[in-house]
Amino acid sequence: MTETITPERLAAFDEAEIAVLAQRLDDDDYPTPFDALADWHLLRALAIHRPELARPYVHLVDSEPFDEE
Repeated sequence: MTETITPERLAAFDEAEIAVLAQRLDDDDYPTPFDALADWHLLRALAIHRPELARPYVHLVDSEPFDEE
């Protein structure tokens, strides 16, 4: 079960914790796709609410446009 993303949880993040989160996303070695999605949502929330902290990892949040055809 994943933790809820709250303002308090986001405020508690520091540089070391976001580095660990980013490394997990970069490694992309999750037991389920839902675990990866939970980390992605957490990093996205950090990028929105704590941009100074997430700036070095924003490439993990950005997605490339793709052609469905």
